[in-house]
Amino acid sequence: MSFARESSARRPRRAALALAAVLAASIAPRVAAQQPERQGSREFHPEDLGQLAPPDRDEWQQPDRIMDALGIYDGNRVADVGAGSGWFTIRLARRVGPNGRVYAEDINPLMLESIKNAAEREGLENVQTELGTQLDPHLPSGLNAVLMVDIYLFLKDPVSILRNIAKSLAPNGRLGIVDYNKDGAGGPGPDLADRIDPEVIVRDAASAGLELRSHERFLRYQYLLVFGRRSAPEGR
Repeated sequence: MSFARESSARRPRRAALALAAVLAASIAPRVAAQQPERQGSREFHPEDLGQLAPPDRDEWQQPDRIMDALGIYDGNRVADVGAGSGWFTIRLARRVGPNGRVYAEDINPLMLESIKNAAEREGLENVQTELGTQLDPHLPSGLNAVLMVDIYLFLKDPVSILRNIAKSLAPNGRLGIVDYNKDGAGGPGPDLADRIDPEVIVRDAASAGLELRSHERFLRYQYLLVFGRRSAPEGR
């Protein structure tokens, strides 16, 4: 991308984020009233979108390696839950190709509008946005993979979200949850006190009918937990 194109692209994005900040102020109280806040949850504000795409994110996030670990390939149907700016949505859409489909979910319609615009700029016609709720991302069934990146801190009822995601997975489908290491020093991410211990996520997932398949540690600042639907006991 040339400097001129990049600069012209940033101007409408800055205006959109300014509008998002104003609208979020009116939306947030209504959302909070619908669902009591769980301990440790946080609100993410649209004006913070710039934090989601630092220039070096591709280097330390390793999106291709994460998608490899989840077995995401051409023609797959996958979902990006809590898609935010759509940083991972775009990369998922490139990976699954025109024969696949990416469902980009968020509870904020302003985020979804931003993702639609990004997909159009990239010429990607395999992205479908989904407006979820605090309890249910409203995903279709039979998904090959679902990805949740850096959003666990913001979930107000994680077990309900995970239970509904489990229902959306194909029998061999995978859920990947990426979040920040609690013992990390430096680098991106929230304060150490706000980070989620992976064992908390494993326990929540078990309550939602999911079982841990692998705990990947190849990321510099984060961990990747890969879950599948709980196997039925033998004899059933």
